[in-house]
Amino acid sequence: MATTVTAGAPFAVGERVTVLDLRKPGHVRTPDYILGHTGVVVQFCGCFLNPEDLSLGHTNGPVVPLYRVQFRMSELWPEPQHHPADTLCIEIYGHWLKAAEDAST
Repeated sequence: MATTVTAGAPFAVGERVTVLDLRKPGHVRTPDYILGHTGVVVQFCGCFLNPEDLSLGHTNGPVVPLYRVQFRMSELWPEPQHHPADTLCIEIYGHWLKAAEDAST
């Protein structure tokens, strides 16, 4: 898959990323069922104020990049309740992501 780098975005479209298991308290927008899982960046959505800060009333913090990441549903839920080609796309802020480790290492 070709990659496209967008200015200000550390991850490129087509890049594999893993969701960090930060287990932060309070209001977060990253569901538990994707923590530790690897997906593919399908879109850079822009940079926005961190919703975790906004939920605490902090409205003047730095902006963070937001990505749309696609996951294979069979890797999230191994039970055969869906078609093997089904995917799930979720918008995830960049501080929850790291570059995925190469599976061959």
